Amino acid sequence: MFGYVRPSIRDLPEEELDRFRAMYCGLCHTLSRRYGQAARFILNYDFTYLAILLSDGTAGAQGAGRCYTSPIKKRPFLEPTAAMELAADESVILAYWQLRDGVEDHAWASGLKYRAGARLLESAYKRAAALRPEFDQAVRRQLQLLSALEQAKDPSMDKAADSFAVLLSSAAEELTDPVRKRIMEQLLYHLGRWIYLIDGADDLKKDAESGNYNPVALRYGLTDGTWTPESRRDFATTLDHSIHQMAAAFELWDFGVWTPVLQSTFYGGLFQVGKAVLDGSFHRPSRKNIREIEETE
Repeated sequence: MFGYVRPSIRDLPEEELDRFRAMYCGLCHTLSRRYGQAARFILNYDFTYLAILLSDGTAGAQGAGRCYTSPIKKRPFLEPTAAMELAADESVILAYWQLRDGVEDHAWASGLKYRAGARLLESAYKRAAALRPEFDQAVRRQLQLLSALEQAKDPSMDKAADSFAVLLSSAAEELTDPVRKRIMEQLLYHLGRWIYLIDGADDLKKDAESGNYNPVALRYGLTDGTWTPESRRDFATTLDHSIHQMAAAFELWDFGVWTPVLQSTFYGGLFQVGKAVLDGSFHRPSRKNIREIEETE
């Protein structure tokens, strides 16, 4: 996952932001405890949302501690829960295969950072895959489908986005309540579709220069990575459809204390990110400081 999912800051009171930051830091501590310090570097906002969506609607116990980004001042964090451990395991699997995909997509020299990252995360991945074999198999299967589309230079944006959407929806596989599981699969499916499409839009110019497969560019014939007014409008409508589907699934379940953050995200934050990507003003905030969350307007 890529760091595009975030709340709309202006819509949230400070206490809700503090809870979100505590979950972010809690997932970071969970990754460290389960997989060592190196695993902390895969953390991003998207993985934090995975932990929130898999949680039981409560925040749980809170602690405070120092870390590499705050070695002097203690920061509050949520203590690990079963949902956070599941999210951490799935995050490691997703990050590892994302790195492996980067290795396949780049020449030897330009792919060095991906090789180094995959090698650094390999032992953590093996442990996570052993703990969550069904999820690992689902990720492998969907990435193979994506690879086949890429090899064929398939222009179907929907086929590619569906492959990643199915991949992310499988993160809900271990939920036991059948109603909740169905709702979460739908929400994660449309979230995965949106993430894949927004990432393709964000990479238009880079992929135009490198020649990498980009189904968004192929769908709209954007050979130079530049939107036409018509293609931009059509793509924005596609993005908005996925968000509306997410919101529809979200309304079917009680997410407890996380409801304000999720409302801010599904009804504000994702639209802001989409607008920023399409107008070229989007940037990913630093992972070093969760308090650098910024609005993308």
